[in-house]
Amino acid sequence: MSPRVIIILAVVAALAVGAGVITRIVQPYPVPMSGAGEASAQPASAADRLEQREKFFGGDTTRDIRGGQEMKPRW
Repeated sequence: MSPRVIIILAVVAALAVGAGVITRIVQPYPVPMSGAGEASAQPASAADRLEQREKFFGGDTTRDIRGGQEMKPRW
């Protein structure tokens, strides 16, 4: 490559980096606003929370999983 091409590529790269820095300064990340109209994800009462926890972690209570295949260690 000739030195002229290397200089042109270096100038173009410097301009691209500069444009990225200026764009970041002009448009910072948006700050989330508290109470922006979103519904609360928490259930209303402790009983509802317990019921949801049991549904999530409880699994299928109609299946017998005790007689199934067990994992064996690899050693």
